[in-house]
Amino acid sequence: MSFLQDAAAIEARSMQIIDGLLGDLPRGKEEKAIIKRMVHATGDPDLAWLADIHPRAVQAACEVFARGGKIIADVQMVVAGIAARAARLGVEVLCAIGEPAVAREAAAQKQTRAMAAMRHLARDMTGGMVVIGNAPSALYELGHLVRAGQAAPAVIVATPVGFVGAADSKDALPALGVPYITVHGTKGGSPAAAAAVNALCRLYLDRQK
Repeated sequence: MSFLQDAAAIEARSMQIIDGLLGDLPRGKEEKAIIKRMVHATGDPDLAWLADIHPRAVQAACEVFARGGKIIADVQMVVAGIAARAARLGVEVLCAIGEPAVAREAAAQKQTRAMAAMRHLARDMTGGMVVIGNAPSALYELGHLVRAGQAAPAVIVATPVGFVGAADSKDALPALGVPYITVHGTKGGSPAAAAAVNALCRLYLDRQK
């Protein structure tokens, strides 16, 4: 019972179990660290084989942190998951999903609030990180903004979940020409996105040592 109450011991044991489940996953050390955190956050080992990490994603994320770039999130659940670590790095996290202006625009355009929220913060994306953990429609809109030259993020973490649009929106990421981290298929979610960002924060701090 004392073991179950020790947070550090629980995490250490969890990582041992995950190591056993992943076996000889053919990924680099930093990529594997990100994947392990996503598996830990979701309890889903399948994510390890669905994860897709662009070769420049870690470096691009570290550059965002180094220059104090912004993180744009699609939903507050992502914000809640990354706010503490981002604050330690002096990185501002923005989310417009709850803004009244966003709700009005979404209603007027007959679109999701997630889409309107991406447009609302498009200018803040330049040189920063966009994190989409919930809404496929947000990722579709982000893709439109990037292709139109209206948004220029340095890196994208996108793990929208669901059966309508999630897989297709993630499959379109490579064509955007922006380093990314994603989980292909219908799986993902805000915990996976937040875990990936937190893992990137850890890797950045490790590189500073």
